[in-house]
Amino acid sequence: MTDDQIPHAFQVDLRGLVDLLSHHLYSSPKVYLRELLQNAVDAITARRITDPAAPATVRLVAGDGRLRVEDSGIGLTESDVHELLATIGRSSKRNQLESARSEFLGQFGIGLLACFVVAEEIRVVSRSAGAPDALPVEWTARDDGSYTVRTLPGGARPEPGTTVHLNARRGTADWLSEERVTALAKDFGALLPYDVRVGDTPVTDRPAVWERVHPGPAARRSALARHCRELFGFAPLDSIDLDVPAAGVRGVAYVLPQAVSPAQRAGHRVHLKGMLLTDRADDLLPDWAFFVRCVIDTDSLRPTASRESLYDDERLAAVREALGERIRGWLAELAAGDQERLRQFLAVHHLGVKSLARHDAEMLRTMLPWLPFETSDGHLSLEEFAQRHPVVHFTESVEEFRQVAPIAAAQGIGVVNGGYTFDADLVRLLPRVRPGTSVAELDAETVTAHLDHVDAADELALSGFLSAARARLDALGCDVAVRAFLPVTVPALHLDDRAARHERARAEEESRADDLWTSILGSLREETPRARLVLNHLSPLVRRLGALEDRDLAGTAAEALYGQALLMAQRPLRPADSALLNRAFLGLLEWAAHPSAASEEGR
Repeated sequence: MTDDQIPHAFQVDLRGLVDLLSHHLYSSPKVYLRELLQNAVDAITARRITDPAAPATVRLVAGDGRLRVEDSGIGLTESDVHELLATIGRSSKRNQLESARSEFLGQFGIGLLACFVVAEEIRVVSRSAGAPDALPVEWTARDDGSYTVRTLPGGARPEPGTTVHLNARRGTADWLSEERVTALAKDFGALLPYDVRVGDTPVTDRPAVWERVHPGPAARRSALARHCRELFGFAPLDSIDLDVPAAGVRGVAYVLPQAVSPAQRAGHRVHLKGMLLTDRADDLLPDWAFFVRCVIDTDSLRPTASRESLYDDERLAAVREALGERIRGWLAELAAGDQERLRQFLAVHHLGVKSLARHDAEMLRTMLPWLPFETSDGHLSLEEFAQRHPVVHFTESVEEFRQVAPIAAAQGIGVVNGGYTFDADLVRLLPRVRPGTSVAELDAETVTAHLDHVDAADELALSGFLSAARARLDALGCDVAVRAFLPVTVPALHLDDRAARHERARAEEESRADDLWTSILGSLREETPRARLVLNHLSPLVRRLGALEDRDLAGTAAEALYGQALLMAQRPLRPADSALLNRAFLGLLEWAAHPSAASEEGR
C-alpha cells in the first residue's frame, strides 16, 4: 500500500462539534429538558424489558441555577460511560433487538448534548442494574469537549439508575428554575407512561383526556373543550376522535370556531410514545383539513434527528391518509345524522369541505344539499339550484357574475358565481355526481343572445345617440349595442369577458413597449374581443337620452351610462375609466348649470 493509499482518521474539533449540536440542531433551549426526560424514560424502559417489576420513577429537583434529574432506569457501567456518553452518535438503543428498540423514544444518541445549551457542565452519576456488583460511576463533561470518569463508593448511589446534574451557564439560570422546569416538564411529559414529578408536583396526567371514561357524552364534550382551550386557546365547534389503531395513532382533532386561510400553516401537537415531539407539525393532515387542530400520540411515526419534527416518509403519508379518512367520515356522519350541526360547521368552514370535494366525488355527492354557493337566485346549494334550472350556468370570476347576475336572473337564466375558490371546479364536476345535469360557462355572448332585439325603426331612431356613444367609447375598447331586457331600472349593462380583458391588457402593454415587444405583442392581437355596453331600450332614461340632438351632450351621457354600468358591476376601475367618470360627472354638472339648459328644462 502506497503512502497516498493509507487511510486517515477525520480530525474533529470537539468544542466546535458540541457547539454545533447543542446550539444549532435544536430550535430552542427548552428542548434540553425533553432530552433529559427522554433519556430517563428510555432507561426505565430498557430495565423493564428484563425486569417488568422494576420501579418506574423520574424525579426532577430544580432551583438556584441547578437541576437534578433522577431515574430508576437501567443505569451504566464504567465501560458503558466511555462507550456511550463519550462517543457522539453512539446510542445504547442501536444494539438492542428491533422489537425492543421500538419501545425507545430516542434513536440517535446525541440528546444529552442539548444540555450544553443551558449548562456549562453536565455531571452524570449512574449505577447499572445489569451488573449488580459494579460500583457507581461518575461522568463529568464540560462545554469545551473534555470529560472525566471516576468510580464512586457504593453509597454514592445505592440503587440502580442514573442522576444527571446540571449547572447553569451565565444568563441561563431561568431555564433551570423550578417554575420553568415544571412548566416544560408538564408540556413535554404529560402523557409519559411513568411517574414523573418536579419536587412533589406530578407531571404526568394519564390517561389522555380523549381516552378517559366520562359520566356521559356531555361531560366528555366539556372535558375535551376545556382541554382544547388549555392547549390551543379556543373553544372548538366540535371534536373528532382520531383513534386509528392500524396507523398507531390515538388523539383528537378540534374544529376551529372561525374561518382560516387554506394557506395558513397548522400547528398540530404530536406526542411520540407519550413524549411531546412538536407543537408545530404542519404536515400531519391533508391540505384540505385546515379547519382542525390536532393533538395525537403515536408509536409509528419517525422523528428527525432533532426530534422536533416528523420524518416525511411512507409511514407519515399513511398516517396522513388515515387521519384524513377519519375527518371525512365525521363529515359524512354529520350529513347523515346531525344536519343542524353540519350547517353550523359549513357556515364557517365550507371552503375546507369544498377543497376536499374537488378530489372526492363521494364527498361532493354527500355535501351537494349543504354546501352554499352564491347564485343568481341567492345563496343556495348546488342540489337545490340544479333542481330549479335545467342548465347550470357559471362564471369564472366574481366580476363576470356581478355583471350578468341581475340581468340573467330577469331573463330566467340560472348563474352560479364560480369566481370564489374551488367553486367553478365543483360546478364542472356536477354532472359526474348528478347525472343528467347540464353545465355551461356563461360569457358575454351567451348573455347578449338571451336579450331581446329591438325593432329596426326603434334602433334607427337611436342612431344619432349610438353614433355619439360609439365615438366616445371606442378609445376604451368598448362597443355599444341596444337591446330590450328586464329590469327596466337597469339603463345599461357592461359585458366584458376574459378574452376582451386579455386583449385590452395586451394593447396597453403594446402602447408602452419598445419596437421588439410591440412586434411580439402585435402578433398576439385578437380579432374581435371587445367589451360591450348594452343599452336597455325598455329604460325610459335611455329613450329620453336617445332623443338628444346635442352630439357632445349625447357623448357625455353615454360616458355616464358606461361609468354607472362599471360601478354596478363592481369592477376595478382603470385610470382611463376613472378619468371618464370624472369627465362625465363634471360635464353633466356644467350642462345642468348652463343658463340655456336650465331655461330649456323649465319649459
